[in-house]
Amino acid sequence: MKNTQEFTGKNVKMAVDTACKELGISKGDLKYNIISTGTSGIFGIVGRKDAKIRVTLPAKETAHVADDEREGILSIVDEAFGEETRHEEDTPTPQPPKKKVPKAKDNTKKKAPKKAKKSVEIEDSGRWDTTPAPRPARAEQEHMDNTDAELPPPVPVTQASIDLGVEALQKMTDLITDDAKIEAITQEDRLTLQISGGNTGILIGRKGQTLDAMQFLTDKIINRQSEARVRVRVDIEGYMETRKENLEQLAFKMAEKAKKTGRPATINQMSAQDRRIVHLALKEDSQVRTQSMGDGYYRRLVIFPKKRNAYRGKRRTKK
Repeated sequence: MKNTQEFTGKNVKMAVDTACKELGISKGDLKYNIISTGTSGIFGIVGRKDAKIRVTLPAKETAHVADDEREGILSIVDEAFGEETRHEEDTPTPQPPKKKVPKAKDNTKKKAPKKAKKSVEIEDSGRWDTTPAPRPARAEQEHMDNTDAELPPPVPVTQASIDLGVEALQKMTDLITDDAKIEAITQEDRLTLQISGGNTGILIGRKGQTLDAMQFLTDKIINRQSEARVRVRVDIEGYMETRKENLEQLAFKMAEKAKKTGRPATINQMSAQDRRIVHLALKEDSQVRTQSMGDGYYRRLVIFPKKRNAYRGKRRTKK
């Protein structure tokens, strides 16, 4: 359903630059797949082939509408539940790590942004980088993972919860697009509300933020008067499952990077649900540990390698 356009250049970087200039898009927002990296040929003359990329053209109207609708949903959340949910707007604005990077003027400064851009193109869950994470103070460490560690015990899904969730989500989708229908699917202690029809691009939003907002609001409505918690999931045509697979692949890739370099790897701007996916994906890996850092709805998730502690222990025993 998405329109695409192909661009060529002597290498992938030049092809990307050409696409950005012609489409008027920054490199961070450009979504593309590499068709060919190109070949230099013999002496750069015989058999040389240009690199080719296929760019997914942005729907301008859809992007504007999605941002407007997201602001509308967040304003509803603010009115209903106060300033608790507005942290997701505050978190992305200040990003001090970008100013701290120049302290280490080595190759890691240049390599990290390049790989971050590629990851955004592979999966649509947020930005990530491999710059070393700062060591937090002990007081901050104690406050890090309060929301990710343990959730309230789940309870069986009742018919009242199903009716309330379907009604609330239907009202939200009706305000955003036409012809959207809600179907409830229950699995023991989980309630999945599946959206079908309507404009899926607007309902999902940029990087899934509109879908996240609707799920957050629906969860609050269902669980507002209950001490126990019904696990609520809002999905559109299998988007969440695809997103989960992409996040798991990203988690494994970042863990390998952390283990090879011996430095922490950071994934930025992650929702609580996305952080939980990464935590569970790396739970059985004994060579790394994961930890959320920051405040608000969107936080950083840091993957720490455990090899350094092992080496320190060996050195102490030798002495």
